[in-house]
Order: sequence, then structure tokens, then C-alpha cells
Amino acid sequence: MTPEKNEQGEILLQIARTAICRALHVPYSPSVAVDENALWLSQPGASFVTLTYCGELRGCIGSLLACDPLIEDVNSNAISAALRDTRFLPLTVDELDEVCVEVSLLSELQPLSIVDEADALTKLRPGIDGIVFEYGSHRSTFLPQVWESLPQPQQFLAKLKAKAGLAEDFWADGIKLFRYTVSKWHETDFSEEYTNG
Repeated sequence: MTPEKNEQGEILLQIARTAICRALHVPYSPSVAVDENALWLSQPGASFVTLTYCGELRGCIGSLLACDPLIEDVNSNAISAALRDTRFLPLTVDELDEVCVEVSLLSELQPLSIVDEADALTKLRPGIDGIVFEYGSHRSTFLPQVWESLPQPQQFLAKLKAKAGLAEDFWADGIKLFRYTVSKWHETDFSEEYTNG
């Protein structure tokens, strides 16, 4: 049985922080019990783990497709966000107490039927959709949370193209867009003090 949404989020956050602490060889006692054999955790799931430090992005890695058991997906993405996001140096033990963890659980990807860029822009739902952009070998995604810093659809799509390694004004036949939504939980939703004690 899947727990209530808030309990589910708290468990996923505990899984993520525990994985990071283990990777850094730091003792950590979760504040909620995690039943690693729970059915909902053993079912395939797609997640993103986002780390922030002093309000700034410190790492973000995730999966777009639900291939692995959710518990393994969150574990793996948490460690990768902390140690393998190539945009940042690996997280250090000294940063651990100040880092905030966010876990996003993704819905299935839904292809968007688009005629051209103008049509694509009308189909984006600011604040709701995460978007996957694909063109040939170029691929990128933004979680719905990115709308907070890029609130205009045109700007959102332009930066998504740039993230994929293309010009912001690029458009061509063959571009594919997919949408997804997320359930997300941030450690500050549950506690003012999320530390390794």
C-alpha cells in the first residue's frame, strides 16, 4: 500500500539523504522508518534529486523513464546529484548540514503534438509541465520547478534548446517535445532543521 503523499515524500527524502551520507561515509539516523521492502518502493519509478546550498543549485540528476525500482532510482540519483553532476565539484562533508534535498517523482512522459514553434509555445503549461526536448542526438529537460526562474514559455523553451546544445532560436522539423508532471517534496517542508544528527 502506498502511504499518504506527505509520508511518501518524507520517506523518499530520507532515502535520498541516507544515500548521500553513506556515500560520504557520514553516520545518519533517519527521522522516519523506511521499509525498504515496501511494495510501492520496489515498483519502477522515475525521480529527480535536486540539491541546493544557501539557496543556490548544488546538483540535480534524475531519470525520465521508470525503469528501476523507485528506491534504487532515488538512491542512485541522490548519489549522482551529490557527487557526479559535472556542473559542480563533488559535495563535501562540510556542506552536508547546509544542503537541502528535494525529491521529484515524475509522471509518465506524454508526447506533445506540435506543428511549429508557435504551436509548441501555446501548449506549454507554465508552472505545471516539465518538458523534454529532443532533436536528433540533442536532448534536455527542465523540471516544472524551472518555471519559477523562467516564467515565460518562449524563454523556457529557448533555454531548454540551449541546454540541449542548440541555439536559442533554433527550430526544425523533427523536434519532439514531451510533457510530464511531478510530485515534489523539499526537506524544509517537513523540518526547519534537517541535519545529520
